[in-house]
Parts: sequence; structure tokens; C-alpha cells
Amino acid sequence: MKTIAQFLSEHTRSVYSVSPQASVRQALELMADKNIGALLVLDAARLVGMFSERDYARKVALKGKSSIDTQVQDIMTTEVICMKSGDSITQCMQTMTDRHIRHLPVLDGQQQVIGMVSIGDVVREILQEQTHTIEQLKSYIAN
Repeated sequence: MKTIAQFLSEHTRSVYSVSPQASVRQALELMADKNIGALLVLDAARLVGMFSERDYARKVALKGKSSIDTQVQDIMTTEVICMKSGDSITQCMQTMTDRHIRHLPVLDGQQQVIGMVSIGDVVREILQEQTHTIEQLKSYIAN
């Protein structure tokens, strides 16, 4: 199974973030524009939290708060679960399943964010790996 670093090297894409002082509205607009479900919250390039659709639904919409007047830092998830670049895709799946989360930031050895992996990424990668294994087994059996 691939490491997260191998996966990220094959799937280059932008990682989006907001500052803790951004309004929830600004964060939602960025998420809608980029068609993504979560953002990193960075303060001077340091990961301080995550903001997701789930945060908005539970901490703004259901509480009757205003997305214009509420800052991301007031509702973001501050206990961010991260993966290391050397971890495997299988470890990502296990962490996501165990912790009921859909997005995992990936850190390098210096604790800097180098990417983010979503549940969709992980499922696609595992399905691709399984398909490859099945094809190899079919070929082995046929010979």
C-alpha cells in the first residue's frame, strides 16, 4: 500500500486555508468556490484548526449564529488529527473510520502541512489497489 507521500506526489492539488479571523461566511464562500468540504485554519503558516461543513451545521446554523458576524476561530475544530507523510493510505482509512472524520491534514517531519487527504481520496486509492490485486490474481490463475 502506498504511503501518503507517494499518494500526494501523484495527485498534486491545492490545499486551501483561511485565517482564524476570517468570517464563517468567507470560509463558506471559499469552500463553495473550490467545491470542498473542509479548510485548514492557518495562523502564520501554523496549523491551528480545521473548519468543515460539519462545524458550520452544528455550531452556526443550529445555534442561530450569523455566518457574517462569527469568526472561524470561534467555531473551528481545534483538536486536529493529522497524519505523517510516511503513514499509509490504509492507516488513513483506519484513522478516519475510528475517529469519524472525513479530512486529514498531512504533516512533514517539521510539522508543516504538506497536503490534505479526504475520505474520497482514500476510498478511490484503496479501490484502485484492490482492482490491481484482483487483476494480478486473475493473471496468475490464468497462467
